[in-house]
Amino acid sequence: MKSVLFLALAGSAAAAFAPSSQSRSQTLLKADLSSLPGSTAPVGPFDPLKLAESGSEETLAWFRASELKHSRVAMLATTGYLVQGAGIHFPGMLSSNVSFEDLSKMNPFDAWDAVPDAGKAQIIGTIFVAELATEAKPVHYTKGGPLPEIVFPQFDFSNIDPAVLEKKRCRELNNGRLAMIGIMSFIAANNIPGSVPSLVGNPAF
Repeated sequence: MKSVLFLALAGSAAAAFAPSSQSRSQTLLKADLSSLPGSTAPVGPFDPLKLAESGSEETLAWFRASELKHSRVAMLATTGYLVQGAGIHFPGMLSSNVSFEDLSKMNPFDAWDAVPDAGKAQIIGTIFVAELATEAKPVHYTKGGPLPEIVFPQFDFSNIDPAVLEKKRCRELNNGRLAMIGIMSFIAANNIPGSVPSLVGNPAF
């Protein structure tokens, strides 16, 4: 009985202090969001859904790392889609019966379907290795470690002025955000005819 009473009192005390603690945490997260790379004029910290306040500082770090990874993937995807749509391709054969020239004549989604399963497995496997490398750091980014860096190829930024590096990181995020919008519009145009008026009639879609 005493144990139950003690637990009830402890729970009441915790509940009494929870709102104040949560308020302080949200204030910290808001401050952290403003100081993170990518918070630039004229928009500033863009978080209309208040996702940055939905968890702890570790949650915010996870959101930022996810945004960074998706930004990089979206920039690669958008660039690849434009290159493929323009008919630019590698010389030679992708496999024994599929040439790069044949793939360049298709829209990017059809070209992906035409890639042999072994080729798709190699691409997905490479992505898995890159993801594993960014997540298997001695100190994880949610615990105060550095945010994920590009794995293939690796770049050395140690000799770059911190102010210049900060500006470049902001550019990377802002360009990545635009690329995410771009690749989503490409996907919509391919799957929902007429959904992106400016792309209607484009053979790449």
